Amino acid sequence: MVTFVSTPIGNLEDITYRTVKTLENADIFFCEDTRVVKRLIHLLGEKLDLKTKDNKEFISLNSHTEASKIEGLDLEILEKNCVFLSDAGTPCVSDPGAYLAQFCIDNNIKIDSLPGANAVLTAYSLSGFVESKFTFLGFLHNKGKERKKDIEDLLDSKYPSIFYESPTRLLSLLEEISKLDENRTVFLVKELTKMYQKIYKSSVSELYNQLKETQIKGEWTVIVAPRSEDDNSLKIEEIKNSDLKIKEKAKLLAEITDISPKEWYKKLLSN
Repeated sequence: MVTFVSTPIGNLEDITYRTVKTLENADIFFCEDTRVVKRLIHLLGEKLDLKTKDNKEFISLNSHTEASKIEGLDLEILEKNCVFLSDAGTPCVSDPGAYLAQFCIDNNIKIDSLPGANAVLTAYSLSGFVESKFTFLGFLHNKGKERKKDIEDLLDSKYPSIFYESPTRLLSLLEEISKLDENRTVFLVKELTKMYQKIYKSSVSELYNQLKETQIKGEWTVIVAPRSEDDNSLKIEEIKNSDLKIKEKAKLLAEITDISPKEWYKKLLSN
C-alpha cells in the first residue's frame, strides 16, 4: 500500500496526528528529496517524539526521475507500508507523485491520501475572493511567448487564477500584468504559515509600486481576480498588436472605448 502524505508548508505544527502515526509505521519512504524528509523526521522526533522503524528505506522520486524509476519498480516493494512525501504540502499538486499514483492504480495497488497543508486552499481562504470556483495554474512558464500567453489567458479568465511565483520573477509578473490591466486586483501572500507570512491585496499597479523598492524574498502565492464582464483590456492589446493599419486599429479601439478614433490614431502614432 502507498499512502500519499501531506507535510507542513512552513509551520511544523501543521502536521496531523494521522500523518505522524503513518510515518511511524512506514517501511518505505518515497521522497521528492530524501534529505528534506530525513530532516522532517528528525524535527518531528524532537518535537513530537516520532519514532520510525529502524530498517526503513528512503527512495528518491523527484520530477526528473519519477517516471523512469517507476517503470522498473518492483511490485513487491509496494506490498509493504509505503509513503510518498513531497518537500512541502500535498503531493501531486505541482509536486511529484502523480506517476506513482497512476502506477499503483494500473497494478491494483491500494493507495490512500492523508489531507493536510496545502498552499492553494490556504491562500484562497485568506484572499477575500467570493467566487466558489477558481483555476489553479501551478507555475507559469518562466519566459518568452509561453509566459506571455499564460498571463493573457489568466487575465481573460472568468474565474480567479491561483499560481505560485518565485521571488526573482514576482516584480516582473506584476509589471507585465500592469501593462495589460493596471487596475486588476491581485492578492499576494508571502511565506504562508511561516513567521514572516505577509499578505497584500490591491490593484496590480499599486502592488508593483509598493514592492519595486523592496527586496523580494521567500515563497509567493498569487491570486488574480477574474475579468469583469465589461473588461476590454485584452481586446485593446490584441487590436494594438495586430497587423491592421493604424486607421483601422483606431476605429476598432474607439468602438470599445470612450476615446475617439482621432485620439486613438494619435496614441498609436506616438507608440
